[in-house]
Parts: sequence; structure tokens; C-alpha cells
Amino acid sequence: MRTEPKIWRFGDNLNTDDIIPARYLNTSSVAELSQHCLEDICSEFAKEVKKGDIIVGGENFGCGSSREHAPLSIKGCGISCVAAKSFARIFFRNCINIGLPIIEIADADELNDEQIIKKIGTSSFPKFIQDIIDKGGLMEMV
Repeated sequence: MRTEPKIWRFGDNLNTDDIIPARYLNTSSVAELSQHCLEDICSEFAKEVKKGDIIVGGENFGCGSSREHAPLSIKGCGISCVAAKSFARIFFRNCINIGLPIIEIADADELNDEQIIKKIGTSSFPKFIQDIIDKGGLMEMV
């Protein structure tokens, strides 16, 4: 049994259809969505991901459609944070709105696991965004 979070690495331009395939958009159940998260590009992800694991991506993470299903499926898997070189803006905002911590790290795809964990640990959001995340999302905060 592992004690350290696993770092799941993905490349540039990971789009929302890669995160949650469109064939599963007929549900808003987070439990159901999380069972299919990233299944078309990493078949073992949903089966092996553990609470506290971290996703690391390259540039333009979460590009594509504006659906909230993508960050909901990631959060539902227990991912503690998504770190990437850059995020599609609407994906970034959707993550904050649902309370999924995400952090832009310019060299995220070049760092080893230990360096990623350290950078995440020393990063912080502005207070109002941290309040949204701490409450579990914008709707929970309101």
C-alpha cells in the first residue's frame, strides 16, 4: 500500500473529452463520472487512482468544451490537486467553482514527483479562491 500520492502525468492539450468521454455526459452523478475519468487515454486510471493523488499536465490542460463534468470526474476520483503548465480558462474557473484545487506551475512537466509535491505545498491561492475551495465549491460557499 503506497503512502505517497501517485503523480499521474499527461501531456499538452488534454481536452475535456479525454477527461470524461462524451458518451457519459448523460449523468451528473459524480460517482458515475469518476468511474470513467480518463478511460480512453489511461484505462487503468479510474481503477488505480487513490484519494490524494495528483494529476500533472502540460500546456492548455482542460481545453475543449466548457462542461463541468470533466473537473467533477477528476474531483470524484479523489485527486487532491491538478498541476499544469497552463489551463484552459473556463476549465480553470470550473475547477475553482466545484472546489478542485489547480495550480499553474510553469515547469510542471519537467519536474520530478518530489519537486511537484514541494511546489504544490508551497503554492497558495488568493484568499477568496481558497475560501471557495475550502468550502467544497462556489455553491457550497454561497
